[in-house]
Amino acid sequence: MVSIRNRGRGRRSEHPLPEPGGAQRDALRLVKVGKVYGTRENAVTALRDVSLSLRAGSFTAVMGPSGSGKSTLLQCAAGLTAPDHGIVRVDGEEMTGGSETELTLFRRQRIGFVFQQYNLLPTLTVAQNTVLPLKLAGRRVDRERVRETLALVGLADRLGHRPDQLSGGQRQRVAIARALVTDPAVIFADEPTGALDTRSAREVLALLREAATVHGRTVVMVTHDPVAASCADSVQFLADGSLAGEMGRPTPDAVAERLTHLGDPLAGALPRTEG
Repeated sequence: MVSIRNRGRGRRSEHPLPEPGGAQRDALRLVKVGKVYGTRENAVTALRDVSLSLRAGSFTAVMGPSGSGKSTLLQCAAGLTAPDHGIVRVDGEEMTGGSETELTLFRRQRIGFVFQQYNLLPTLTVAQNTVLPLKLAGRRVDRERVRETLALVGLADRLGHRPDQLSGGQRQRVAIARALVTDPAVIFADEPTGALDTRSAREVLALLREAATVHGRTVVMVTHDPVAASCADSVQFLADGSLAGEMGRPTPDAVAERLTHLGDPLAGALPRTEG
């Protein structure tokens, strides 16, 4: 389905990308990515030629109404779903056609995931759940690094606990540690605070913020919550499968206001704004 091609290696892309300018490289680039589900009269266009560049170390929220294409955008960008056309480039390498095995190996090396429902194995301890991606990838487990990573998310005293012995916020912190321990270029978070109370949500958002600003990871978060989105550097809005504007330095009120106008005819023409 997908193969990984490094810049200057393998055949040349049909859509050559210019090198990003400035000192900071792009960790994630999408160029005219499209995805359609179904065929003929039942076809539903989930993404319409979406182009997006996110620099390394940035924290971006993706928002839009139900059916706008948020989840499909995340899945295509993360290599979980193959786009019908367009280019997806993560950490300088392109994912464009080939084998599922190549893509799986690439995801394990370069991409981290945080999901709303945690996706922890109930029979494994906190430490065992954290190192699972390393073991699946056949990589050496540095136990000291694992302890340090769990300490970073406030779970240094929970290494031997199982998920049912943790609160929802603690489970999500395990998921964040699991994403960080592989040293990914990009972390994709799908509604990471959706199942949490307000205090736990704040703690999880602070950890994602730290992953970007302190550890240099690029964080892409799909959310429906304007408060969660306001923790990001910027918000990308989607409507009907197309980008419908960007907001820098978002605030909850500004995000909520923009969401109410995404269906307006000129919404997609709105320039980048500051919250």
